[in-house]
Amino acid sequence: QVQLVESGGGLVQPGGSLKLSCVVSGNIFSKDVMGWYRQAPGKQRELVAKITSDDSTNYADSVKGRFTVSRDNAKNTVYLQMNSLKPEDTAVYYCNLDRSWWGRDYWGKGTLVTVSS
Repeated sequence: QVQLVESGGGLVQPGGSLKLSCVVSGNIFSKDVMGWYRQAPGKQRELVAKITSDDSTNYADSVKGRFTVSRDNAKNTVYLQMNSLKPEDTAVYYCNLDRSWWGRDYWGKGTLVTVSS
């Protein structure tokens, strides 16, 4: 059974930085796509960033140039470095493992990021 556990959320002032981590139990395959999504209060869940096994990345326009997604395959961990945080980045951030090639989709329970002075 694949499990995803996020960590690293918290309260940060505008302009600050946080680094989220997502540890994946079980194997990660070359066709898997890892991603970070977020859901703000009263809003739908949205894609923040994705990364493939060959380190190809994709970002939401709202975070380009501020957030960086990366992965450490040896540690089965995906990261989201968030810089220049804004109040509108406040949300619960979820880690996702897209295994649609096998008909599976896995989610972590989320970690709360609050950007406020």
